[in-house]
Amino acid sequence: MPSITRDGVRIQLFINAGLQADMAHLDALGADGVGLFRTEFQFMVSATLPRLEAQQEFYKNVLDVAQGRPVVFRTLDIGGDKAVPFLPREDEENPAMGWRAIRIALERPVLLRYQLRALMAAAAGRTLSIMFPMIADMSEFKAARNIALKEFARFERLDIERPAKLEIGTMLEVPSLAWQLDPLLKLVDFVSIGTNDLMQFFFASDRSNPRLTDRYDLLSPPALSFIRMVVKACDRAGVPVTLCGEMAGRPLEAMALIGLGLRRLSISPMTVGPVRRMIRSLNVKQLEDYILDMIDLEDHSLRVKLRDYARDHLIEL
Repeated sequence: MPSITRDGVRIQLFINAGLQADMAHLDALGADGVGLFRTEFQFMVSATLPRLEAQQEFYKNVLDVAQGRPVVFRTLDIGGDKAVPFLPREDEENPAMGWRAIRIALERPVLLRYQLRALMAAAAGRTLSIMFPMIADMSEFKAARNIALKEFARFERLDIERPAKLEIGTMLEVPSLAWQLDPLLKLVDFVSIGTNDLMQFFFASDRSNPRLTDRYDLLSPPALSFIRMVVKACDRAGVPVTLCGEMAGRPLEAMALIGLGLRRLSISPMTVGPVRRMIRSLNVKQLEDYILDMIDLEDHSLRVKLRDYARDHLIEL
């Protein structure tokens, strides 16, 4: 069943995955592909750094099951609460904002090169899409991108079959990166907005703290305005933008995101059905006109207004 709105707008629904078992959902759900493949799980269960051949086989199997549908591999997002046995764990007061993800990769570039080498070998003759997590500024993205491009050139230099096409993107989950969008969008092939981390950094609010979870609503005007700013910048630059995160898997929040201009959502497989039903019951043009009038309000949250709108317009939540 296609994810098309009542006024004929196609919304692409991708799934988030991290295990080979997750890939079975692609056919079962009729998803458009994998918008986020978390590569760290293979490393978290291994006592030592997984061998290059084991990584390559794992990624190749993922691509084989996808049968040509896009798969976006996120490079290692380890550290913080995602410990790996072969790296020393540091006690940090704020692990979510500490030594993790791209910060580890750039400090230990051999680890990143090793993973990129396995990904490129696995995708020989096919399209390989990779994105880097926790990028805070252009210097980090350019450093990571240069490592990837050097690995890509190495394959050609050694006459090893390499991906037919290499797409390099970034997660946008650190707010500071949004203030370098213009130069960023000249280099990236795509952007993925990661709301799980983005919103806790945006509000300076620990999402695991029960005293704060209800205080800062993702459907607040500041949060929605920020997302719209990023989406519009990507649209102007002609750069595909996807939103992945728990937010996109909840029908009310997904409705708001579509109203902000998003046309690509990457969500948990179990939420595809409810989100697709919501999509098929809404009129995008009406929704866009409504939500753009709302995001400049000074309300703490637009949740009640959006729920009332959905009820009045018979949108299935």
